Amino acid sequence: MGKRANGEGSVFPYKDGWAGYVWVTTPEGKRTRKWAYGKTREETHEKWLKLHELASKGPVPTKHPTVAAYLAQWLAEVVKPNREPTTYVAYEPLVRLYIIPGLGKKRLDKLTVRDVQTWLNSLTTLCTCCDQKKDHKRPESKRRCCSKGQCCESYPSRSTITGIRSVLRAALGNAVREELISKNVAALATLPTKAKTKSKRRKRHAIWSVDEARRFLEYVRGKDDPLYAAYVLILGLGLRRGEVLGLVWDSVDFESSELWINHQLTRVSGQLLHRDTTKTEDSENSLPLIGLCVSALKHRQRVQEDARKEAGAKWKDSDLVFTTKFGTPIEPRNFNRSFDLHCAGAEVPRIRVHDTRHTCASLLAALDVHPRVAMRILRHSQISLTMNVYTQIPSPATRKALDRLSQSLDGEAQSNITL
Repeated sequence: MGKRANGEGSVFPYKDGWAGYVWVTTPEGKRTRKWAYGKTREETHEKWLKLHELASKGPVPTKHPTVAAYLAQWLAEVVKPNREPTTYVAYEPLVRLYIIPGLGKKRLDKLTVRDVQTWLNSLTTLCTCCDQKKDHKRPESKRRCCSKGQCCESYPSRSTITGIRSVLRAALGNAVREELISKNVAALATLPTKAKTKSKRRKRHAIWSVDEARRFLEYVRGKDDPLYAAYVLILGLGLRRGEVLGLVWDSVDFESSELWINHQLTRVSGQLLHRDTTKTEDSENSLPLIGLCVSALKHRQRVQEDARKEAGAKWKDSDLVFTTKFGTPIEPRNFNRSFDLHCAGAEVPRIRVHDTRHTCASLLAALDVHPRVAMRILRHSQISLTMNVYTQIPSPATRKALDRLSQSLDGEAQSNITL
């Protein structure tokens, strides 16, 4: 062998084994040595050759944090300042309660597909109540299961495990981009099959019939509720709670009968945020307003103007469509409470506010609205989501009920959608 080239490194005896180094460039741009160790020269030489291969492909990190340390940094420096507040709130507990306890002590560059796969498989039989001491945290008089040695088998659902893997995959994907690791091992792991998870079967979303939706809106209007128009929008256009409460008057065009959804009102980490962003890009497209929605919004304008005059100097100016009697934003949880009370008063099944989107799809299907138009109104990302709803709708009776709904709620409303 001839003389080694400059920067090639070397392999030599070291203590009770062998050592070798290669000159590499770190992600920070620093030129330094990267070491490899082994009990024999052959073992060390093989590692030394792999280091050469890595060095030839680009920067090579010489310091590696644990998975826990990297995830904490990723949440603080990547997710929190650059993603939506709700994204951080969703990611943080999954990292804290699942990923760090399971994989946090492992070194980032030493994490393998087998490590992730074994951990994911273990989640299917991990009682979160036992693991997170949920029952232990209850007052002594209210403890009922795991703290008493009676495991409640509160296993994570498949959707929860999917979310956990997605968060880890996103974090490791960022580590690849930062050139801290060479591959994303979470993306290579396989999700456990549904048969392995012992969680209860997921319940089908409750859907109101058209008659139940009619009874609910008739009851709310009869109570002269200031949020009547909000309920019309969530049932008639499938608006989400945050979209309704964040709606501004500049986004309502009565002349063209169109509505733009480009704001949301949400409470995140104790703060009420009115953001000019929506769930998807399609959410910012204009929506056609049916006659019922037009008349309800015009009624809302009159109600709000009366409230403004009555409040006088106490009124807080904003462009929000739905406000309290003093002009301040509606608290999202209060909206839920009001909705639940009206469900009881109207004697209709109690459903979640978000489930009204499924009822909206039923109404549109009963109106014989073309699936592509319904997809636009519901803002589904895939036509298959819309078609799944259309295959579940009864026909003549529902259409007749919808006609009665439109006619009974407002004389100015039309029984069909103008496209």
